[in-house]
Amino acid sequence: MDRPLILTYDVGTQSARAILVDKQGSIVDKVQMKYTEPYIRPQPGWAEQKTDFYFAHMCAASRVLMERNKDKVGDIIAVVVTVIRDTLVFLDENNRPTRDIIHWLDARKCEFDDPFPWWKKISFKLIGMDKGTKIAYRTSKVNWVRLNQPDVWEKTKKIVCLSAYLNFRMTGRLADSPANTIAHIPMDYKKKTWMTENDLTRCLYDVPQEKLYELIPSGDVIGYITKEAAELSGAPEGLPLIATGADKACETLGLSVASPEKASISFGTSSTIEMYSENYFEPQQFLPSYPSVINKAWNPEIQVFRGFWMLNWFIKEFADKDKAEAQEMGISPEELLNRRAAEVPAGCNGLMLQPYWTPDVLKPDSYGAIIGFSDYHTKYHIYRAIIEGICLELYMSMKAMERRGKKHIEEIFVGGGGSKSDLACQILADTFGLPVKRIHTHEACSIGAAMVAFVAKGEFASYDDAIKSMVHEKDVFIPIPEHHEVYMNIYNKVYRKIYKNVRPLYATMNNLKERNML
Repeated sequence: MDRPLILTYDVGTQSARAILVDKQGSIVDKVQMKYTEPYIRPQPGWAEQKTDFYFAHMCAASRVLMERNKDKVGDIIAVVVTVIRDTLVFLDENNRPTRDIIHWLDARKCEFDDPFPWWKKISFKLIGMDKGTKIAYRTSKVNWVRLNQPDVWEKTKKIVCLSAYLNFRMTGRLADSPANTIAHIPMDYKKKTWMTENDLTRCLYDVPQEKLYELIPSGDVIGYITKEAAELSGAPEGLPLIATGADKACETLGLSVASPEKASISFGTSSTIEMYSENYFEPQQFLPSYPSVINKAWNPEIQVFRGFWMLNWFIKEFADKDKAEAQEMGISPEELLNRRAAEVPAGCNGLMLQPYWTPDVLKPDSYGAIIGFSDYHTKYHIYRAIIEGICLELYMSMKAMERRGKKHIEEIFVGGGGSKSDLACQILADTFGLPVKRIHTHEACSIGAAMVAFVAKGEFASYDDAIKSMVHEKDVFIPIPEHHEVYMNIYNKVYRKIYKNVRPLYATMNNLKERNML
């Protein structure tokens, strides 16, 4: 064996990747299969996909990777799978699908059929979560299937996260780690096990216990690559598949965030800020911390649901001329827009965006807001305001988590597709007033997943050792003091006061919509 390798499958929203990772954190080789149709919309707002769509793309990428690395196949010591979160698969008694997958981007809602016992309704009202719990119930995909497809519900014997299903297809065992079980299902994230029947919030998505699946610790062997999976994927039969975590958990570890003074930020379809804590705490009231792939810890997280998706939306809706110009210049539309937005001063000459494009449990009445328009603003001001708004929201999230967790963040590590933008990284540093660090690869998720396997196989004595060997800082963005001052003025005097002041208007808008008056 020249050097031990981990075969990593990273199944994302837009593509599936098969990657070989070594102990130095190098990407030895990578094959990416982009989806021509990331999800299907049977109705507006819905997002579904065929059950074996992700497995087929994963295997297609794997076959190409294995074929062109025949000389390295013998160096592979384990396989790991890391997957998008909150994407559910419904299976019958033979673990065959009873319906298509419901994607995490699905926005359907079911009716609220008043399922909560009277004493729980009183409890929710007393703690100020009566509206939030109804939103959680209505947006649960399992509740929608139970209420709208009773025949499917009757045939469904297991409801699993996509990661658990992929584990099953590779090994024949339907199991996964708590760090990969992030979805609207009855998970007790503090105890890292399924909720009991008596838990207060079990009623939000009360999946019967027999429909849930086996949970095992991160780092444990789920099973071994079967003959059938080997034929489909090209991966060697008999290799151990080791439990890891969901994409955000693996990315956090892959960015070296395994100590309390660091935070990771993902500039992805949804944008998140995550910390590392060996003590459980709620990052926001009633919002759980998710299990880390390091079994003794959690990753408190706050999410901007539409994150850098907003830039894709902007390009689609407003940037046709820029796309044509970028094509003539031989660059991407994002690169051209970043250049234009870099010419806009910090603070966008008073234009500000609040990125609440999607209501959530804690802000049930929220909408996105853009304020401060004047006749001198251009579309490039709007583009930059989107980035600044996401950064301001993530900054507010960090300050909230620091207070609740009694922590102090000293450095930021950034990943996700948006981290390729120097402009976005610099705005982040200027907003936070902290160094923002970018590592040697944009494949931080796969690096983190591979770390779990290397530690599990004894190649490293600890995660600290794995980080020292596998994570290398490449770029550091130092905050510009005068820009930080601009952003702090905006944050303290305007940004953090917006939602509180306009929430009554948002509630009125919701009321008018519910009465079909808008």
